[in-house]
Order: sequence, then C-alpha cells, then structure tokens
Amino acid sequence: MGRSIVVVQARLGSSRLPGKVLADLAGKTVLQHVLERCRAIQGASEVCCAVPVGHLDDHVAVEAARCGVSVIRGSEADVLDRYYQAAIYCGADIVMRVTSDCPVIDPYVAAEVLRIITSGKAEYACNNMPRTWPHGLDCEAFAFEWLEKASREASHPDEREHVTPFIRNHPAVRKANLECPERELSAHRWTLDTAEDLQFLRALFARFPDTPDSFSYRVPLGVLEREPNLALLNRVQH
Repeated sequence: MGRSIVVVQARLGSSRLPGKVLADLAGKTVLQHVLERCRAIQGASEVCCAVPVGHLDDHVAVEAARCGVSVIRGSEADVLDRYYQAAIYCGADIVMRVTSDCPVIDPYVAAEVLRIITSGKAEYACNNMPRTWPHGLDCEAFAFEWLEKASREASHPDEREHVTPFIRNHPAVRKANLECPERELSAHRWTLDTAEDLQFLRALFARFPDTPDSFSYRVPLGVLEREPNLALLNRVQH
C-alpha cells in the first residue's frame, strides 16, 4: 500500500516538564531513543520528526536531524496540520503517529499496528482503544486519505491539537485495535510527563541489557518483575 511514514511530534515546551525531549536518558536524549526505536519499525519507509516553527524549538529540529531523520516544521498549536504537512512532504500513503514522550516505544508492537493498515484490514489502527498495553507504547496508524479529510474538516480545538480524534470518532472509518497478547499490562506507566517519570525511566534504562532485542517491551517488563519497587518512583501518576 505504498509508503508508510512514521511521524514523531516533538517540541521543547511542556507545562509539566519543560525540555523533556532533550533530557539525558542513559547517555542519549529522550528524542534520540524515540527516533532510534521508530527507525526499527518494520514496514516503515521513513521516519519524520514534526517540530513547531520558532526559535524555541530550533534545538529540537537540530537534534532530530542529527539522529538522521527528516524534519518538518509547522504550527505548534495545530498539530493536525503539522502531521498533514509532514505526510505531504514525505509522500506518505500511510501515517503512523508516535509522540516524543515515549522513549520505550516498542518497534515490534508498532509494526503490528502498522501491518493492520498495510494489509487493508482497517483504515485506522491503534493499540489503546481500549488500553491493554503499558502507557508509553501508544501508537496509531491511518490512511493518508483520512488524515487529509481530517485536516480539511476537523474544527474543534481538541481535534487540531490531538491529531486523530476526528478519525477515531468518525463512523465511516474502519477501525482496529491491537490488544496485548499476554495479560493486562495497562497499569504500567512508561511515558514521560513529569520529573518522577524521568527518574523512573533513568532507573529503568540503567538496567537494560545491551542486546539486539532490547527494544522489546518484555525487557522493561522483566526488569519490573525482578524489581517491582521501581514502579513506585512514578506511582503518583497512576
């Protein structure tokens, strides 16, 4: 089904943890971890980082380019349009959305979500409707035609800011959800919103093995099974 593009939205501003995407995490920026994992998604033709225009986010754009991905600059508030412009720039037929606060994003899980769209089984697919995976593995993929329609017709501020509500809620869209094949893991929080999350993630990454399968969600899951008290570091967010 043509070109599948992973678009990662990233900006420096954050109300709860400013500058989080450039924070150090095991010797790399958070953004570098996200982009490296996204580049490992099987079936993805290209990874693009969608960054707001303006001097505040110049450092984010420079870091994304240093990581070897395409960079598109667009509206800070209208993230939907930023995705649409990125999709046009990259010649996307299918778009996968990943946010830059997910440094534990699993490329193998993301590939399964993407495969639902490339196989023609749905026009929109995700892994959190309802959530069964850990928070921080979230991704969604959709046909470019629906992104284009959303960019033209979505009018509510939430639809412009959060990119996919128009598509997710449209009755004509064929939708699918990838459920966790094991047990219910949705209580786990592996995303980055607060200083407590960063403390947790640093402790987690310090325990990751340097192996080819280190991107798998089973790696952090195994760490937490051995050391369940680590989850207390950011439990306040549950």
